[in-house]
Amino acid sequence: LARFTGKAGGVDDLHIAEYPGPVGLHEADEIKKNITDVLVERIVSGLTSSAGSAQSGSQAARDPRTIVYTDTAEEIDRYFLAQGWSDGLPVVAPTIERVERFLRYTDRAPDDEVAILPSANLRATPWNIAVNGVMAGLRPQHFPLLLAAVEALADEECRLASIGSSSGIFPYALINGPLARELGFESGAQFASRGMNPAFGRAVGLIVKNIAGFRPGASYMGTFGYPLGVAIAENESDTPWPPFHADKGFARTANTVTIGVTNNWGPSPAAYSAEGQSGAQSALELIAKEIKSSTRLFNFPARGADAERVMLTILMSPSIARSLADGGYTKKTIREHLYEHTRMTLREFDWVLKYTSISGQTARERAAEGVFPPEFAGAPDDEVRVLSSPDILHIVVCGDPHRNRIMVMEGGHTYPVTREVKLPANWNQLLKDDS
Repeated sequence: LARFTGKAGGVDDLHIAEYPGPVGLHEADEIKKNITDVLVERIVSGLTSSAGSAQSGSQAARDPRTIVYTDTAEEIDRYFLAQGWSDGLPVVAPTIERVERFLRYTDRAPDDEVAILPSANLRATPWNIAVNGVMAGLRPQHFPLLLAAVEALADEECRLASIGSSSGIFPYALINGPLARELGFESGAQFASRGMNPAFGRAVGLIVKNIAGFRPGASYMGTFGYPLGVAIAENESDTPWPPFHADKGFARTANTVTIGVTNNWGPSPAAYSAEGQSGAQSALELIAKEIKSSTRLFNFPARGADAERVMLTILMSPSIARSLADGGYTKKTIREHLYEHTRMTLREFDWVLKYTSISGQTARERAAEGVFPPEFAGAPDDEVRVLSSPDILHIVVCGDPHRNRIMVMEGGHTYPVTREVKLPANWNQLLKDDS
């Protein structure tokens, strides 16, 4: 990962001095010994040895229409896997004919620069974006949405270059607007596994791998690896509130793609009403508990220039959303409620900092630096708010409308970025011709 990052920054032959083993689990004496006996020698060697294996200079650009391999579908799969181009599953062979069918759905030229994707800093063009879309199993009609996803990935706020960490961050795509339903994206029960959602999530993952350059074991260093990409469509017809993209300033009728990141996918506890407590109150308390169990909890209160970026995406089924709305809550008041009431004692939070964060600092020390708010300089039994702001919370209504479940997805290093889908001038005619 360090070599990959160095190359992305223009240093083709970065010398690395690697500490031996997991420093976070070593005792002080072992760390000192490893530094003295191993790391210092590696640092000296790196500083004094001459450049070796890396080759400087750029390779000649390949004609994108060049046929790289011809064989049976089975052998093409084996070849793409050997080259590191696939995700291990069978791919749709990106023939010139298939790629050109995708290119009909944009007014851009095939070699236009849509974006430069870090960390590999390669040009994303309609041609190579379409190649990955074909491989993932998308249809040509989905191409304008995939272009919008790439624009979002490239945005500075997304900070794509930071997702290679060992915590296993991976991007997800959120699709809003009337095109979502028209093009076969699911927003209801089991949406992540139905309709065009799996193929779109997979296409984003292949682009992150093949154009942005994040490859497992080389620059994509999640300790336990990564699931296939996830695509979400919001259930805009069954939400009591404005949809996500309207919260971001887009018209309800606009079609948008949002790129966010998460460390987790799956846990979805259920909220119930009971004597003395409404379902809405149970839902809010449950979300707060889920937030406090997050892996990146130690970063959630941080603010200012030295703060690590975090984002929390709350997926809630329509029944939970209606329960909250019936209780008088809007998205804004939900975020404000969670900001004020997601609390824990400083004693508990200091345990999180000490045993789950590599910083080695106490909450009081971080408060003194101005990274945590002043309340973190209090007494051990004082309760503190663990969120820096309501603004790090993002609410999406989706999933089985007959279930009362919630999922809190946590992500680091980045903020969600939304881009509007740009349709070609002859969109309606294209759909008619291909129907």
